[in-house]
Amino acid sequence: MKKAVLALVLIGAIAAYFAFDLGQYLSLENFKASQADIVAAKDANPALYIAGFFLLYVAVTGLSIPGAAIMSLVAGALFGVVVGTLIVSFASTMGATLAFLSSRYLLRDWVQGKFSERLRAVDDGLEKDGAFYLFTLRLIPVFPFFVINLLMGLTRIKTGTFFWVSQIGMLPATIVFVNAGTQISRIESTAGLLSPTLIASFVALAFFPWAAKGIVAVVKRSRG
Repeated sequence: MKKAVLALVLIGAIAAYFAFDLGQYLSLENFKASQADIVAAKDANPALYIAGFFLLYVAVTGLSIPGAAIMSLVAGALFGVVVGTLIVSFASTMGATLAFLSSRYLLRDWVQGKFSERLRAVDDGLEKDGAFYLFTLRLIPVFPFFVINLLMGLTRIKTGTFFWVSQIGMLPATIVFVNAGTQISRIESTAGLLSPTLIASFVALAFFPWAAKGIVAVVKRSRG
């Protein structure tokens, strides 16, 4: 019964987002058109505005609805690189963890019942190297973060591990978007923010822990 209620609440919230076209309020165009008024409101009550922005970001990522990338840019425009990065980093991780827990609570038992044999090897691998896998996925921006949140909820990875690895793994892309947001007037879309060179750098960084782990294993074997 509790699962059904939670599922209805989540589905209702997502349906309302699309039915009432709430995405228009999380668009780059809407922010630019209202930027002066929004900045004035923020300057009048910065603490309240930070809290409201933080909660909205958690809701957007927790519900896995579009808008997080634009909000990251807006955070840079409103709060600057340092404060904006702190807000987005913790809000995105909290929202991701809520999506992760919702997926685990609502879907894991059903998925395990249907595909337990196929998932056993995945669970065994994640139990051993889950942090490495998650870190790799978080650092490579081509993988949608909301998909990672939902899929990881179906595994046995610990919630604490999911939280801290996500916090660290999403940080580089967060800094890129928030920093870009400080020049938001020059940005027409989010498409060009992650250049091939930058993505390649993220990929190299993502696979560094695996390389380090392999080197350590080789050294141990040679000494053994």
